[in-house]
Amino acid sequence: MNGKKWLLILGGLWLAGAAHAQQPSLPMGTTRTIGVATGSGRSVTPPSAPRLPMATVFKGEARFFAIVAKAERENWRSLPLAQRTMRVGRELVGTRYVNYSLEVDDRIESPVVNLTGMDCWTYYENALAIARMLRFKPGPYQPQDMLHMIELERYRHGVCTGSYLSRMHQLEEVFDNNQRRGLASNITARLPGAVRLSRDIHEMTVAWKSYRYLRCNPSLIEPMGRIEARVSRLPVMHIPKAKVRAVEAYLQDGDICAITTTDQNAYTSHVGLITRIRGRAYFCHATSDHDKGRMVTIDRPITEYLDGSGSHAGIIICRPCDLPPSPLWQQSIAGQNGKKGGGS
Repeated sequence: MNGKKWLLILGGLWLAGAAHAQQPSLPMGTTRTIGVATGSGRSVTPPSAPRLPMATVFKGEARFFAIVAKAERENWRSLPLAQRTMRVGRELVGTRYVNYSLEVDDRIESPVVNLTGMDCWTYYENALAIARMLRFKPGPYQPQDMLHMIELERYRHGVCTGSYLSRMHQLEEVFDNNQRRGLASNITARLPGAVRLSRDIHEMTVAWKSYRYLRCNPSLIEPMGRIEARVSRLPVMHIPKAKVRAVEAYLQDGDICAITTTDQNAYTSHVGLITRIRGRAYFCHATSDHDKGRMVTIDRPITEYLDGSGSHAGIIICRPCDLPPSPLWQQSIAGQNGKKGGGS
């Protein structure tokens, strides 16, 4: 895809027009490309200062170094982000499913990584974080580098302030905020069959006792309610599940695929990654389903996955992009050149 073709989604009129645009049919098994932003020219916020011990915020260092070593041996850095993400995503298949892995303190919020257990959201974040890290800066890589990538994806404007409220708790806000920063494109409105969803989001303020930080800090409930109200007003589009088979050809490796729900109090209920296999768009995700082993798995094609539950309403597709390269690349090149010159 041409990185110069920036597509900025601005305004409801554009969204409405895109939702009803006529799309040509495609032969079975073929794919259609959609141009997206690349992140070029965007600034990357620096990592926040550590607030909690590394042993608290990073689990699975051995696995991290093993994946990075394989990525270096096989030169994953040379691959497009889409393929890089799924190389990492496949390495995480079989990881056990755990919930609430981000709730690590009563008051202090921090980026967190757990490569020994993950839920649906942290699975996609972990795969994307390592994939981005490989091209953002040169090695050697450390867990702190991955935590920086997580902070950029998970926190509003890419900054963890130490407050629980700086973390984005709804996928719809993540997609919107990251698109505004040039780090992703929500391509849903440009897919055939897209329609607007309207929801009244108040899960966290109603079920606040289920969330450690809210339970320990009830003063956060009211401002969290204001955040949920803002999310409720976002122009969220989705592809109804009856239309998903027709859009599979537009989906590619590494697309973030959020599952929308029939529940009127939420937009989405699940999330994972798309991986293309034999001309179909398969759903790769961390599942709590005992029948699927409560682990990261490559499931069925997304169409068949949606048909497996009456509560699945459709999908939202967000396509991440690479970060602009770190200035550390220049230092690395200069250092290599210096060594070469000194040895001749």
